[in-house]
Amino acid sequence: MRYAKDEQDIRLYTEFLTRHERCNFQQSPEWAAVKCNWKNEIILAEDGAGNITGGLSVLIRKMPLFGNLMYSARGPVCDPHDSASLRQLMEGAKLLAMKYNAMALWMEPDVAADDDGFRSIMEQLGGRIRVGGPGDVIQPRQVFRLDIAGKSEEELMAGFNRKVRYSIHLAQRRGVEIRRGSREDLALFHDLLMETGRRCGFLVRPLAYLQRMWDELGPEHISLLLAWSGGTPIAGAIPVHYGNKTWYVFGASSGQHRDLMPNYLLQWEIIRAAAARGDAIYDMRGALESTDASNGLYLFKSRFGGTLTAFIGEVCFAYRPLVYRLYRLAERLYMTARDRYTTLRRQPEPAPAPLLLPAHTSDGSDAPLSA
Repeated sequence: MRYAKDEQDIRLYTEFLTRHERCNFQQSPEWAAVKCNWKNEIILAEDGAGNITGGLSVLIRKMPLFGNLMYSARGPVCDPHDSASLRQLMEGAKLLAMKYNAMALWMEPDVAADDDGFRSIMEQLGGRIRVGGPGDVIQPRQVFRLDIAGKSEEELMAGFNRKVRYSIHLAQRRGVEIRRGSREDLALFHDLLMETGRRCGFLVRPLAYLQRMWDELGPEHISLLLAWSGGTPIAGAIPVHYGNKTWYVFGASSGQHRDLMPNYLLQWEIIRAAAARGDAIYDMRGALESTDASNGLYLFKSRFGGTLTAFIGEVCFAYRPLVYRLYRLAERLYMTARDRYTTLRRQPEPAPAPLLLPAHTSDGSDAPLSA
């Protein structure tokens, strides 16, 4: 086990990350630069020949009154049944906790909910796994993932629900144009995002945050797509591309022109571009836990033919257990108060057009990432 200490180590880690099937942009050095208000440490597991077999990008932040918290979104990146690599990474995290006097390491790994092998290894190493409710986690508990590996546009389109195909063609017939935006166009997108946040009752990151994402992830790993009708932007999306995947990170839409179905056409253009890049997976990100007809976000995303993937939940290593329990209690109280405030600010939702659903809902599944 060692830590990434210089540019050479970062380069080797990035090469490992981009090749790994569990690659996630939130484990990248670029994403750590976006989260510049957190310290970043990268732990590397190695085999006997010095080859990297696992990695864990850890964000470390001072929490008022409680001390430092270590957090890793969608880490670790390794074979989830490689106990030797996982042991190295957790031993490295424990040493980091001593260095920063951290109360806990909190991970939300890209591991399936039914992976009992990973669960067993984590518990043997001293970790505690819990599912948690929507207010207890940062990353979506379950996501829709679309297998796009090696598929043509015709094959992709054939995998969609017929209502999706109809809506895509309808948007095209009604003159909706999808244009790639620049950094300057982020302001247009942010206006749409603010409108969506007011309508659906979630908090919105400032424009400067989107600009920092663009600066750190661009031009290779981030795009902006805007749907235009006439001379007006009516919807938009920011996908992130890294390794073998594309993620739908932000989406926003105007309350007007919903009958033009711009979100369906936006999704199709993201999928087409991801397939052209040779990506294996398009991750549409979160959906609510319920899967009945009342869950509009679920219905919207499920119609694209993806697979609902449930993750194992929160993996916690508490180094100062009492302090960490007090911190989580305070955090829940804060989140409850914040959600109540945003609910009070929420505007009445206009009657939806047939098939069209907003890119965001108040559960925050597709809201700006918190960490």
